[in-house]
Amino acid sequence: MMNYDLIVFDWDGTLMDSEVRIVACVQAAAADMGWPVPPAEEARDIIGLGLQEAVSALWPGMSPAQVNQLADRYRVHFLNDDLAPSALFDGVVQVLDELADREFFLAVATGKSRRGLVKEFERTNLESYFHASRCADETFSKPHPQMLLEILDQLGMEPARTLVVGDTEYDMEMAINAGADAIGVSCGVHTPERLMDNGALACLDNVSGLPGWLNLERQ
Repeated sequence: MMNYDLIVFDWDGTLMDSEVRIVACVQAAAADMGWPVPPAEEARDIIGLGLQEAVSALWPGMSPAQVNQLADRYRVHFLNDDLAPSALFDGVVQVLDELADREFFLAVATGKSRRGLVKEFERTNLESYFHASRCADETFSKPHPQMLLEILDQLGMEPARTLVVGDTEYDMEMAINAGADAIGVSCGVHTPERLMDNGALACLDNVSGLPGWLNLERQ
């Protein structure tokens, strides 16, 4: 039986269906810079990393100044354009309501910037559900555990009583690296097999299945 006090969600690909938007913004930024535009499959594979790490992974060998320039162009498109608008996955609000009613502590650990997450909080009105959040421009990017460890320290929680919910192997690895459990959702960018191979206890179709899974684990 597994009992958790804290549930930490990834944002993009887990709570928010933003894959098409992120890929479009990456490709638009590359075109602005005159860099090779990555195929959609390559661009989607870096979702979940911090922006600097994602740019470096897609275009290895670029100088720090070039990485910063591309990252700046991405931010311009993501924060200001209406390229492929993103939306919450079905059932997210209902799940958060149920978890809050059951008195779980909830948090967000995301590869987004703080500015980007604030914008999403304002657009979705979800901020009040979360007791803490960390972004990739505030600490180390996933899969480094620091983002999660800072949340645990802020809330006074133990890794052994923490569950990370995410759609990428980076989420799973971050959890394992911090001594926490992880569960995958297949509505995002990485396959169930990839999530399971990187430490997921299980893989759900989406977060709507999380309350039921928690019920089974408590029995």
